[in-house]
Amino acid sequence: MNLDAIQSALRDAKLDGWLFFDHHERDPLAYRVLGLKGGHVSRRWYYWIPAHGAPRGLVHRIESGNLDSLPGEKAVYSTWREQADGVRALLDGAKRVAMQYSPRCAIPYVANVDAGTVELVRSFGVEVVSSAELIQLFEARWTPAMLEMHLEAGRKTDQVRREAFEMVGAVLKKGQTTTEYAVQQFVLRRFAEVGLLTNHPPIVGVNANASNPHYCPTEQSCSVIRRGDLLLLDLWSKVNHPDAVYYDVTWMAFCGSEPEARKQEVFTVVRDARDAGIQFVSKAIASGHAIKGFEVDDAVRGHIEKKGYGQYFTHRTGHSIGRETHGNGANMDNFESHDDRSVIPWTCFSIEPGIYLPEFGVRSEINMFIGEHEARVTGEVQRELVLI
Repeated sequence: MNLDAIQSALRDAKLDGWLFFDHHERDPLAYRVLGLKGGHVSRRWYYWIPAHGAPRGLVHRIESGNLDSLPGEKAVYSTWREQADGVRALLDGAKRVAMQYSPRCAIPYVANVDAGTVELVRSFGVEVVSSAELIQLFEARWTPAMLEMHLEAGRKTDQVRREAFEMVGAVLKKGQTTTEYAVQQFVLRRFAEVGLLTNHPPIVGVNANASNPHYCPTEQSCSVIRRGDLLLLDLWSKVNHPDAVYYDVTWMAFCGSEPEARKQEVFTVVRDARDAGIQFVSKAIASGHAIKGFEVDDAVRGHIEKKGYGQYFTHRTGHSIGRETHGNGANMDNFESHDDRSVIPWTCFSIEPGIYLPEFGVRSEINMFIGEHEARVTGEVQRELVLI
């Protein structure tokens, strides 16, 4: 835990402090931000970091050691009355505090504190605000080493993606067929061989299957890949290191020499929408203009809507990327939620518009890293359909 940095951020946000709370290890963010190891947590604990002064804790008597690794005095309680009085004492004098709470659960990644605990804190005349922006500062920002591991994963993942399309091409050239599942397993084997990890098999979908954003073929349920098919490949991975972060991209291919006009049209709309997002972010960051996650979604979705395909773009434009594929920074979203978190330096997110028609789907995904004064796409960028 970087106490000085946390307290500095609290003062910048004009907050009196940050109240952490957990029961049965339900809030992993609290453990990571505090640098606290989990254990047997069958009773509630509270940890208060004020904007000024020493932090303090409140623990149950039979689990009084749960916060011993953190600085500050720890009060103990046994009864529910002692517990309520203890929380009141922790917050003595505070008027505005951050918690892992999101109004109306707009950002569910942060909404880890139960409604009853928020009600308890409010009963003391304290305003509870979301810790979402603070979480970004201490969860979503990368180090230079993390960026380098991301770039390494990107180079290897892009190579495996090329090899996967080549594998399909070699099979089709022989007049044979392969399956979505076979391609998926090829990618997983190559990931293992080049030292990449993933938390889930890649998405490999042809035609209508590509219209399911979370489609996952299995050996028992998958489609054959034939000439004339449109093929989507969505794959994500990271290198084998505790602090490694993911690289996550989607590419499209057509199994033939010339795609039908409708497939080419939809790919072009998706590609140009993606590029509208890239341009919006790049220009804003270069000019020093602060932007929010929802604004990126608006820029991308607006292009698709102008082309008449808005009803077929059925998910947010992008997600934060970190140690998990979906990280805890700002999402590019004004669709599933209104994400008004700032896009801040040393964070990364995807831009991945899609159009999902009944007969086929198209998605194009890149990763954008935000530096101090510039934004950049961290891997290869698809300009045209890959022709297999």
